[in-house]
Amino acid sequence: MVHSQNKRSVILYPALQMVSSVLVLCVLCAGASTGSSSLAAGLTAPRPADSCYDWGTYGTMQVYEGETGRLSCPLFSNTMKYNYSAAQATGLTLVWYWTRQNQDLEEPINFRLKDHRISKERDILWFRPTSVNDTGAYICMLRNNTHCYKIAVPLIVLQKDPGSCVSSHVQPDSIMIPLEQDEELSCPDIEGYYPAQEKPPIMWYRNCLPVESYSERQVVYNKIHFNIIRTTHAGNYTCIVNYTANGTTSTLTRTIFVKVVGSSVLQKKPVIHNPNDQRHIIVKLGALTNLSCQVFFHFLMNSETEVWWTIDGKREEAFTDPRVHIYTSVESTELEDKTITKTLQIKEFSLQDVKRNYTCFARNVLGEVNRQANLTLTTPIPTVELACGLGVTLFLMISLFIVYHVYWLELVLLYRAHFGTDETVTDGKEYDIYISYARNAEEEEFVLLTLRSVLENEFGYKVCIFDRDSLPGGTITDETLGFIRRSRRLIVVLSPNYLRQGTQALLELKAGLDNMAQSGSVRVILVQFRPVKAAGQVKELKRARAALTVIKWKGEKSTDLRCRFWKQLHVALPVKRKLTRETTPQKRFFLLA
Repeated sequence: MVHSQNKRSVILYPALQMVSSVLVLCVLCAGASTGSSSLAAGLTAPRPADSCYDWGTYGTMQVYEGETGRLSCPLFSNTMKYNYSAAQATGLTLVWYWTRQNQDLEEPINFRLKDHRISKERDILWFRPTSVNDTGAYICMLRNNTHCYKIAVPLIVLQKDPGSCVSSHVQPDSIMIPLEQDEELSCPDIEGYYPAQEKPPIMWYRNCLPVESYSERQVVYNKIHFNIIRTTHAGNYTCIVNYTANGTTSTLTRTIFVKVVGSSVLQKKPVIHNPNDQRHIIVKLGALTNLSCQVFFHFLMNSETEVWWTIDGKREEAFTDPRVHIYTSVESTELEDKTITKTLQIKEFSLQDVKRNYTCFARNVLGEVNRQANLTLTTPIPTVELACGLGVTLFLMISLFIVYHVYWLELVLLYRAHFGTDETVTDGKEYDIYISYARNAEEEEFVLLTLRSVLENEFGYKVCIFDRDSLPGGTITDETLGFIRRSRRLIVVLSPNYLRQGTQALLELKAGLDNMAQSGSVRVILVQFRPVKAAGQVKELKRARAALTVIKWKGEKSTDLRCRFWKQLHVALPVKRKLTRETTPQKRFFLLA
C-alpha cells in the first residue's frame, strides 16, 4: 500500500476515539448479556433504524494494481482492537459497502467472487490482489436496530509507470535525516501480510535503481543502515517484498522519500543579519521608507520560525497606521536552512516617525533574539557644492579604478606584505595548501616539479599532497577529508583527466566546496592546467566554476614568477608574512620535458 493506514484526519480522530470509548463504556457497564438496549443507554440519543450518522471521509488509501491491499475500518481505534469483539457482543454488526469511481450509489461488496479476491477478516477488508476496477470509496457501517455509524475510506488503485518501480502520481511519506548523522531506514507497513516467522526476499531501490552496500550505507534485509548521511543519499527509497501466502505469490511496494537536512550539530538561535549595529539606515522626510529585517535560521527539527517588527514596543499585529505595511519573503537552501526577510514599509516618512523605536525580533525553539534599527535623517546639500563634490569624487574614482584595474594584483600583494594579518596564527590548521589533481604522469609532473616547488620553496607554504603525506593502511575517504579539514586552501588542478579520474578527485572537490559553503574554514582555488570542455556534466565542478575564479596556466608564458598566473595564485593563498620570501624578479623555471 502506497500510503499507510495509520494516517488519521485531524478532525475525525477525536470523534472516532469518542465512539470507541462510548462503545467500551457500554460493554463494561452493562455487560454483553444486556444486548443492544443497554448500549443504547450509554450512547447519544437513539436514531431511527433507517438513519445513519455519517462521519464523512477518512484519509485516502493508494495501492498498486496486482498487489495485496487492506483497509481497516476507522470506527475501531488501532489501540483498541477488542472494540470489534465488544461491538459484536452488544449486537452491533459491521457491514461494508462501496461506491464506484465517479458514482454515488452505495453497493454491497461481493465477497463471493470466483477468485475470492476480496474478503473481510474482523474489521479489515482484504484485496488479494487489487484490480483497477476496485477504485472507489469503501464505507464501513456499524449498526443495530437503534444506532448506526458509518465512515468512507477512498481507495485508489494505481499502475506503475512504464519502466519504473513506482508511479509518478504518488507522493510518498517522507523522512528528514540531518547531514552527517547515522540513521536506519525500515521497509514500512509490511507487518501482518505474511507470517512473522517468515522472511521473504526484499529488494531495495533508490530512485528505482538497485541500492548497493558500501562503507557509508549497508542494506540489511528489510532495513538500510546509513553510517553517515550525505546529500547524495537523498531520494525516493523503494522496497519491494515478494512473499507466498496460502500458495499464492504476492507483492508489496513501499516508498519513502529521504530528505537530507542541515546538520544537528548546528543548533543555534536565529542570526539577524539586518538591521545591525554597523549600518545606519538613511531616511528622508516625506519619502517611502523600507526597513528590512533579514534573519537566517539554521535547520532545526520540529522547530517553528517567527520574525516580527515592533514599533515603540507594539507588535506589528497592533499597527493601525494606514501608512505602514508589512511584506515577507522566504528563501530556503537545499538543506532546509532558510532566510526570512520581513520588510516594514512606511509611506510619507515624518519627523515623528524618526523618533520611534523600530526593533526586529526573531525566534526559534532555542530562543529569541532582537536588533534595533538605527535611523539617520538626511539633510539637504547645496546644489553647486554637491555638483563640485560629485565631479571631484567621480574623477578620483575613475583614476583609482584605472590604477586598480591595471595594478590590482601588485597592490594587493604589497598591502599583504606590509599590513596583512598572518592567517596561520590562531586558526589551528596544520597545512596551508592541499592539492587535488588527476593521478597521471603529466599532471603529477606539473604538481610535484612546478606547483609544489614554487609554493614550498619560493612562497614558503606548507603543502599537503595525499600520495606523499598519507600513511599506509588508512582509509582513503577518511584521510582525504581529514587533510582537507586541516588545510587553509584547496587547490584543484583542472584537466580533462581530472573528470575521468574517478572517486578520489571528485571527493576532494566536493569536500572542499561543502566545507567552504558551510563553515568557510577552507577556500577552494581552481587552477586550469588544461582546458576542460565537459565541465558542465559534473555537478560539483559546474557549481565551483560558476562561483569561483579560474586561474589559467598558459604553459611557457606562465613560467616566469612575475607573470599574472603566479600573482593571481599568490593573492588567493593565505597571508603568511613571517615565512613569505621575496621572489627574484628575473627568476624563471621550466617544466621538465
